[in-house]
Amino acid sequence: MNHPLEVFKYCPKCGCSEFEIHNALSRHCAHCGFTYYQNPRASTAAFILNGQGELLVARRAKEPAKGTLDLPGGFVDNHENAEQGMVREIYEETGITVDPNEVEYLFSIPNIYRYSGMDIHTLDLFFLCRVDDVEVKAADDAAELTWLPLREVYVERFGLRSIREAVHRFLQ
Repeated sequence: MNHPLEVFKYCPKCGCSEFEIHNALSRHCAHCGFTYYQNPRASTAAFILNGQGELLVARRAKEPAKGTLDLPGGFVDNHENAEQGMVREIYEETGITVDPNEVEYLFSIPNIYRYSGMDIHTLDLFFLCRVDDVEVKAADDAAELTWLPLREVYVERFGLRSIREAVHRFLQ
């Protein structure tokens, strides 16, 4: 696995090759003085429960872990808070409109998400959403959506490490 700081060889501000590792989280440009910090990217995932207490799970349409189970969610955009990012991702993947004020934060898990040949350090934020009986339609990163009774949710069917850990914690 490549640490993101190993990938960047040139200063993104001035293009100089004197872009040296400064510490475990940063590189510093000897030419222009710019310091780049590699901090975790915020990501969200939702435990969405319907009126029967069933959990909405998605089948991943894309790598990594294509074809395995997942929770609706994704990366928070720069202009969003975590709740807004969660609501947007839920809508993009399921068609469900959720009020951001009704999204309940549960916990977070640090993670490494392999994308485009690079390890992206993330901080995965997990939320609980309760919805009435609504129609769902898989889109974006979700190939398929299914409502499962909690007794039929098996941790090992989820492909991403942080999602497995979160599902385990949620079911406890």
